[in-house]
Amino acid sequence: MTAPKPSNPGVRRPVDLARRHGLSAQAVRNYERDGVLPPAERSPTGYRRFTEVHATALSAYLALIPGHGYAASGDIMRAVNRGDIDAALRTIDHSHELLQRDRDTLDAVEAAVAVLTGSPPQPQRRTAVPISVLAHRLGVRPATLRKWERAGILQPVRDVATGYRVYSAGDVRDAELAHLLRRGGYRLDHIADVLRRVREAGGAEPLAASLRQWRDQLTARGRALLTGAARLADHIETLDPPARGAFRIG
Repeated sequence: MTAPKPSNPGVRRPVDLARRHGLSAQAVRNYERDGVLPPAERSPTGYRRFTEVHATALSAYLALIPGHGYAASGDIMRAVNRGDIDAALRTIDHSHELLQRDRDTLDAVEAAVAVLTGSPPQPQRRTAVPISVLAHRLGVRPATLRKWERAGILQPVRDVATGYRVYSAGDVRDAELAHLLRRGGYRLDHIADVLRRVREAGGAEPLAASLRQWRDQLTARGRALLTGAARLADHIETLDPPARGAFRIG
């Protein structure tokens, strides 16, 4: 049976909200069930009655997803619906922190690639070296190399006979790059991410070709965060004054 059109122009059916965004009416019902949309009143016949508040809530939620992802966007909307501004802002702040970390990592990768691709090729080292030799070459203590290993920066193997760490030519390259980035002030977790990306790309040259796309993706994510914030602000403006008053700092 098809639900009758509401006589009140301010009241919307699930299908009215759904069509605007290319969704199904069931998706809108699911969003209300999951707390992403505020609870809807029911008509005497049991049909949901959505209002402008629900329309702006749905627009806000869908706009938040590209920047925050589904889980965080749902958390933001549920916090908004219960008037918990602190929880909503913490989730938003966390997404911005993650974006900033990714930007810092990209900066580190670009710096690393510039060094690797701009340096003349080094002669291939045919034999692995022990930790003492590598530490001496870099001017660091062996304990520093072990710390880098725990952070995921280095991946030495163990000598079958002695059980000691041995570093291949690739390990030495990674250690030299890590040492360079460490002097530049980068954190160990950022350096580990840089080297992981270098390994996955198969070297510095293939990675350099993908940096522009990576930068574009971060820019798109940043713009999506702005759009989501604007739609969320629009939604907050539709709330009743008491609910809106909950959105204060302090």
